[in-house]
Order: sequence, then structure tokens, then C-alpha cells
Amino acid sequence: MDTSNYLVFGFKIAGSLALLIYGMKIMSEALQKMAGPQLRHVLAAMTTNRFTGMLTGAFITCAVQSSSATTVMTVSFVNAGLLTLAQAISVIMGANIGTTLTAWIMSLGYSIDLTDFVFPAFLVGIALIYSRRHRYKGDFLFGISFLFSVLFC
Repeated sequence: MDTSNYLVFGFKIAGSLALLIYGMKIMSEALQKMAGPQLRHVLAAMTTNRFTGMLTGAFITCAVQSSSATTVMTVSFVNAGLLTLAQAISVIMGANIGTTLTAWIMSLGYSIDLTDFVFPAFLVGIALIYSRRHRYKGDFLFGISFLFSVLFC
């Protein structure tokens, strides 16, 4: 590789990282505005102890097929003040277990591609942003689809 290829590669990495951070910021701000105490109550119930936190992380990782996505969402929940650090650690440990379970499930022959849902969710999120009633839901959907587009595409 010559120098120009390294420069292009560096800009791609920097741009992807910037888009990831932007998507995480939009999603966490929308969660703070949209959910408030209700989501905090649900997340607290799902992570009451370390075992249930690990099960939650494993289940979410199996559902979204990416421990990176689960970890980024968990970090954004901590950033939004919806989870504590202790709760987040158990969810991230469960995400690592969920990665193994996902590999076992995929070895059975099932395959679901989330990229088929990212771009329509992105467009629906943009449409909801302009709706006064569903603005925060649109912000959240926009942020999470932005986050997934950087992780999966």
C-alpha cells in the first residue's frame, strides 16, 4: 500500500468513529427525553442482580447479533443515566456470552441480516422527527439506526 491508501483508510476509520459517536449521542439524548423513569424502571428490573444482567446481555446480543452493538447501547444507557456501572458490567459480560450463543445458533444454519432493517428504520426515524407527537421516538430510531449502520455496513 502506498501513502495515499493509508490516508484514505485513516479518514474512513476517523469518519466511522465520528458517525458512531454521533449516533450514540443522538440515541442517548432521545432516551433521556423519551423514556425517563419508565425505561429506568424496566432496565432496573432487567438488571436487578448480576445473573439477570448477564441473561439480559446474552439475550440482546443474540437478538441483534452483535456484542459490539450491545456494548455501545449499554454504554449509551450509562451515559444517559439509565444504568449504573455495576449493572452495565453484568450486561456486557452477558453480551460476551451472547456472542458465543449467537455463533452456535448461526452454526445451525439460521441467518438473519439486520442490514435489511437499518435503512428503512433510518428513513422512518427521519419521518418521525418531523412529527411533533413522535419526535423523541424518531430521534431514538434515527440514532440507533445510525449506530447500526456504522457497525454493520
